[in-house]
Amino acid sequence: MGKVAFLFPGQGSQSVGMGKELDSNIFKRADEVLGYSLSTVMFNGPEEELRKTEHTQPALVTMSVAILQLVREVGITCDYVAGHSLGEYSALVAAGAMTFEDAVYAVRQRGLFMEEAVPNGKGAMAAVLGVDRALLEEICSEASKEGVVELANLNCPGQIVISGSATGVKEASRLAKEKGARRVIPLLVSGPFHSTLMKPASKKLASVLEKVEIKHANIPVIANVTASEVTNSDTIRDNLIQQVYSPVLWEDTIHTLLNNGVDTFVEIGSGNVLTGLVRKINRKVKAISVQSVSDVSNLKTQLEEVSH
Repeated sequence: MGKVAFLFPGQGSQSVGMGKELDSNIFKRADEVLGYSLSTVMFNGPEEELRKTEHTQPALVTMSVAILQLVREVGITCDYVAGHSLGEYSALVAAGAMTFEDAVYAVRQRGLFMEEAVPNGKGAMAAVLGVDRALLEEICSEASKEGVVELANLNCPGQIVISGSATGVKEASRLAKEKGARRVIPLLVSGPFHSTLMKPASKKLASVLEKVEIKHANIPVIANVTASEVTNSDTIRDNLIQQVYSPVLWEDTIHTLLNNGVDTFVEIGSGNVLTGLVRKINRKVKAISVQSVSDVSNLKTQLEEVSH
């Protein structure tokens, strides 16, 4: 059998009710660390509450780690881990580099800092479909005369998210359409994530991460910032600080895993966004999403099918 990578989703994968049918002490542990009932927000909403970055981030890590526990209980292991943006924290928990409690605490702070970094309405993000990376970089550089705009998430060929000031993103969106973008979709986000406008948030996050114990990872993590393998605790910490204002190199991350012999990708957490992206990057590999107890029970069968 080839190698297996566990993938962990980021913001945008949340949904009210997620985790409700899981009998896991993880939800209680999250509530205790945060000092409020995150589980109530996850299970019952309302959606506007769950969509607040300060709740979304710890909620998604909690959901991923609850599913991860179940996957481990049935004896499924992996050779590599990677997470999309916020999902990198879930990946680090899976790799033994951070405790669950520290990860949940850190991402709650990360969410608050990201909210504070740019006044509401001043920043924006948009998904650009059907334009390649090099052309979109040129477009962003031209649009930057109007305001900051940069590549934020390089998700898969022809699907790249741009981020920056509202004026910069608007201008880049206009130019992208002019130069043949199939679609440009403004994203419902509270700030310009993964752009240099997030540098104030990264400085605050750095002081939180200094107080958190980060160990060497016992499973290699493919980092968002470099799309390369990392196990060293100092490098992990530096990457997390840079990650807030740097592009998420997701397509490159999947290529790194493919080049390292991974042929099975298991997305662990809410939704199946990453499973879809993996299929767009390489249709030949097996991509499975696990988001409930029933999915976990099917997982062994699916992996056995892959190995035959």
